Formats: sequence, C-alpha cells, structure tokens
Amino acid sequence: MERMLRKVLLKMRRMFHRVWSQIYRLLYLPSHIIIEGDPIDIIIGRNCYFEKGVRISNKSGGKIEIGENNVFLTGVILATYGGAINIGNNCSFNPYCVIYGHGGLWIGNYVRIATHTIIIPANHIFESRDLPITKQGLTKKGIRIGDDVWIGANVTILDNVIVGKGCVIGAGAVVNKNTSDFGVYGGVPSKQIGKR
Repeated sequence: MERMLRKVLLKMRRMFHRVWSQIYRLLYLPSHIIIEGDPIDIIIGRNCYFEKGVRISNKSGGKIEIGENNVFLTGVILATYGGAINIGNNCSFNPYCVIYGHGGLWIGNYVRIATHTIIIPANHIFESRDLPITKQGLTKKGIRIGDDVWIGANVTILDNVIVGKGCVIGAGAVVNKNTSDFGVYGGVPSKQIGKR
C-alpha cells in the first residue's frame, strides 16, 4: 500500500512540474526564444530584449539567471551543460555569441559582448595518449567577468579566468589568464597592451 502511494505521489509531482513549467513558459518567456530543458530553472529579469533565434538551454541540468535590461541578438546561445550562468544587469550579447556554463559563469553589470564571442568555462583533459580525448573528461573551474567590460568580436574566453572590472578585450583575442582591472588586452594568447 505504501509503495503504491509513493508511486501515485511521484506521478502527481511529475505532472504538476510539467504543467507548472508550461504555465511559467507562457507567462514569463517570450514565445520566439528557443527553450530547451526546464524553464523553472531559467530566471529572466524585467525589460530584457530577445531577437528571434536566441537559444536558452539547461537540458543537461543547471540554472540560468538573467538580470534586468539585457539585450540578446539573433543566434545567441546560452547553454549550461550542467553548470550555471549568472548575468547581471544592462548587458548586451551581439549576434551569434556562444555562452556556456559548464563550470559556472558569472557576468557582471554593463558588460558588452560583441559578435561571435565564445565563453566556455570548461576544458578537455588530454593527458593520456591511450584514451581518446572524449573519454578523458573535462576540467570545470569557472569564469568571472567583472562590471563594465567590453569584449570585442571573435574573442574566446577559456576556463579558469577572471576578467577584471573595466577591461577591454580586443577583437580576436584568446583569454586564457586573469586580467587586471581596467586593462586593455589583445592577441593570442592575450597580453596586456594598455590601460584605461
């Protein structure tokens, strides 16, 4: 009897969760956003603008929290891959940015991210020659981006990096080390080339 009651309660819980997910999606998320996963774990603040083709995914688990007054243009992808993505207020994501959350991503306020930027808080392990890279797993240390940062077009920001407050990252840079506040960085790998 107790076992049957547990099964009934579990089915009711799942049904309630599915119904609530659909209600939440209808009430709070724009209909032209592509949502994959559980909209309950996707929190979007007021006055955010989304163009068609923006994809928000937590289908492999994780949470996405987006602050207020943010802009997401065509083709932007936010995908948690089991981690978390936290975005502050008044940020802009230009066309075709790819933003991952594997090891955790925190983006401050007033951050400008130009087109085709890739931010990935994870890295493949490739130490063994005997195993395919795909079977060696990932490191997931996370990325933090401070307030008032401008990230140029085609920038790649790799795992285990802190981008300091007020930084400018030049177009095409690959950021694989921490940056200091108000520094100007460029190159592959990126180096400090100036100061604001």
